[in-house]
Amino acid sequence: MKEIIFYIIIGIVIFDFLFERILDYLNNSMIDPVLPDELKGIYDKEKYQTSQNYLKENSRFSMISSTFMFLIIATMLLFKGFEVISHFTEQITSNSFIQSLIFFGILAAGSEIIGIPFQWFDTFVIEERYGFNNTTKKTFLFDKIKSWIIGIIIGGAILLFIQWAYVKGGDLFWVIGLGGTAIFIVFITMFYTSLLLPLFNKLTPLDEGPLKEKIQDFASKSGFILSNIYVMDGSKRSTKANAFFSGLGPKKKIILYDTLIEKLDENEIVAVLAHEIGHYKKRHIYKGLAMSLVQIGIMFFMLWLALKTPEVGSSLGSDNFYMGLLAFGLLYSPISFIMSIVSNTSSRKHEYEADAFASNYGLGQNLINALIKLSVSSLSNLRPHSMYVFFHYSHPTLLQRKKAIEKNNH
Repeated sequence: MKEIIFYIIIGIVIFDFLFERILDYLNNSMIDPVLPDELKGIYDKEKYQTSQNYLKENSRFSMISSTFMFLIIATMLLFKGFEVISHFTEQITSNSFIQSLIFFGILAAGSEIIGIPFQWFDTFVIEERYGFNNTTKKTFLFDKIKSWIIGIIIGGAILLFIQWAYVKGGDLFWVIGLGGTAIFIVFITMFYTSLLLPLFNKLTPLDEGPLKEKIQDFASKSGFILSNIYVMDGSKRSTKANAFFSGLGPKKKIILYDTLIEKLDENEIVAVLAHEIGHYKKRHIYKGLAMSLVQIGIMFFMLWLALKTPEVGSSLGSDNFYMGLLAFGLLYSPISFIMSIVSNTSSRKHEYEADAFASNYGLGQNLINALIKLSVSSLSNLRPHSMYVFFHYSHPTLLQRKKAIEKNNH
């Protein structure tokens, strides 16, 4: 039985790698040196050519990095690398909780050591070459250190909670796991911008002036209670722009990147915020949260079944909690992928609804202009393959959104 499970894991890892490469190939097949008719008026010839070069370079880099990681995982599986690490942790301590921390700590550290050169190249070579990078080497280093500390604290706490729930919960393990995770997700959703985000970025209240007045006027008109509008120093790391909605109830905040304010005019910024407010008014935040909890519930239930099956963990070499958890993570990958398709499909639907919300207030054309500016300034791929969009995009493409908004305006 354990041999069958092992071969299933190997098959999943190989299939996942090959499937992603097929999607990449299809997406790259859309690269065209000639400016397509549907992009005329959006990209000029020079900017379009730059976007195609950016896409090709990122695709090539993704191929190299993903192939390297695939070979590492395959090597660990075929040459019993995980079993070696497991035996090492057992020699250090007999405490199963500490063993889990050491085991996954070693895997996380190894992943970071392997990943840092790729992240460095992406930030300081590719992003730098196309004028996006503002990250200094000092910021990169301190971001890493802070991420490690947060990962150790939060990741370690979650791991220990899951193991405790399994040891003490019995048949109620998956219920306890779901409940604890739900509390954590709601807490992070409410307090992310107050606790975690300030560790990396500075948030300042939007200055009084015409922009703030226009935003508040729209919020009042749309029946949205708005008291917190903040500007984030996104330019500290990148020239790319964004805006997002965070929090629940009285903790809700709208965050504008300073780069967004630089790139868009006031009416376009209001249109972007109208889109974000549309998500709230359409209750997309709560729907997304509910969907996430359902998916987490399914995951915990299947994890409970896997941990109760000794052959799952022993398929990788040892019948213990952390090996069972690792094996489950690999086996769960196809289910997780299917769930991501459902989530992305729902998310794309929500994006159309939020666009329509802004459009219904007469901001459709301003939103189109904003989306075009943001897409062009970030050299976005505006003609991805439809299969790639279906499997990976949480947002419709620019052309799809533009068409839907124009249809709604008429």
